[in-house]
Amino acid sequence: MQRQQGKRDEPVIRFGTDGWRAIIAQDFTFDNVARVAQAVAKFLVSPARKELAIYRDWGAEYRPATSGVVVGYDMRFLSYEFAHYFARVLHKNGIPVVVSESPVPTPALSYAVVDGSYAAGIMFTASHNPAIYNGIKYKAEYGGSAPDEVTCEVERLLPIKAPHLRSSEGEIEEIGLKQPLLAKIRTLIDQDRLTAHPLRVVVDSMYGSGQGYVGQLLSEYGVPCIDIRARRNVLFAGKKPEPLEKNLIPLRAVIASMRKRGMPLIGVATDGDGDRISAMDEKGGFIDAHRTFALILRYLVEERGWRGAVVKSFALTDMTQDMCREYNLELIEVPIGFKYACEQILKHNVLIAAEESGSIAVQGHIPERDGILCSMLLAELAASSGRPISEVVEDMFTVFGPHVYRRHDVEVEGRKQVVAKLRENPPEEFAGRSVRSVDTLDGVKLRFKKGWLLFRASGTEPVLRLYCEMPTERDVYELLQQAERLALGELTLW
Repeated sequence: MQRQQGKRDEPVIRFGTDGWRAIIAQDFTFDNVARVAQAVAKFLVSPARKELAIYRDWGAEYRPATSGVVVGYDMRFLSYEFAHYFARVLHKNGIPVVVSESPVPTPALSYAVVDGSYAAGIMFTASHNPAIYNGIKYKAEYGGSAPDEVTCEVERLLPIKAPHLRSSEGEIEEIGLKQPLLAKIRTLIDQDRLTAHPLRVVVDSMYGSGQGYVGQLLSEYGVPCIDIRARRNVLFAGKKPEPLEKNLIPLRAVIASMRKRGMPLIGVATDGDGDRISAMDEKGGFIDAHRTFALILRYLVEERGWRGAVVKSFALTDMTQDMCREYNLELIEVPIGFKYACEQILKHNVLIAAEESGSIAVQGHIPERDGILCSMLLAELAASSGRPISEVVEDMFTVFGPHVYRRHDVEVEGRKQVVAKLRENPPEEFAGRSVRSVDTLDGVKLRFKKGWLLFRASGTEPVLRLYCEMPTERDVYELLQQAERLALGELTLW
């Protein structure tokens, strides 16, 4: 595999927890996109592909390369051009290919793979990463994230040089991907509950490709909504398109102005490619991914009577364990990266699967996170309750206990070394608190009497992620402060 020359001895093209991402014009170039396309073309026709575990052990349906590939793209700079260039390479290799006629959220591309019975789907997006990035996500036949055995094989097949394309290479057919996804989501929404009580929804698409989806559905059901940041802005107005509290100031401002009119409100926000979700209550209070997940799980079980296993990532709230015990549901814990959750969805009857990033998949849909569907479910549960959403959250905490969560990302070159040291020699005490146990499923999680602190090197960005959940804000602040000092070399444990 070709490697970048210079300070880093890393592959130019390497798939992380969810695809390959790189800086546009530095590593993410037309030549490298063509190399990935050529590798995908080789992979799809490889005889060894039929022997992969996704077909043997997961129960996925094998589809030959002649079933074709569907390509989607988001709102980022050059995403349209990259998508068509990729498609032309597949076309040159004799593989049928179609491209979305407009920017789409990743769930629309993933659903198209299933709905159209394609051999694979390719999505051009860097998700929540800064505007200077773009990326490629590979979606397998089942409409979910490809496992390591697929992406590693694509990496192995990468040519050293990009294939040559003539400017006269054939035209690529374009198709619409929006309406099929909306049609599927309509089958999962309870209209009577969605319209049970008055509600206004503020939809923040963060300039991402999910814009227009939730708004159209709400309008069809007669639910008033306001769309904000719902136009193309390739710089995302200077913010990462990630639905974290610090990035949702415009959403809070709109909610504050509407609250003065005494309207029942909820705000929902999706990320750059529409597969992640978070929310705000009628007071502008942030409802993070953990509470969002817990709200949806509780609603689906208690109000809609759904059953099934619950899949949680290593960094998701401990409320999950408490709720599964209460509802007598099977709990499956997986490493971070939705491909691991996807595997469990294919193997088991899963009610809901989630990660701390706001990635949530729901029963009866694709084995893929969908911020559009989850936005609708949040609106549905808010309208169904007839109460302010802040009261619904507080009621949940009354039943399942207080859980305060925060995540800090620290840019540090030695991020992997920090995690390795903690794994080899974990402390017996941290920030004045006794460490009860250490979990190393993905990173290093220090467990205390109540709560936990997780150190994990990101698989898609050059940062060390620090995750913490404790009973109080003060506990979280103190632990994250000490964890950041350790990451930066200002604190010594050894």
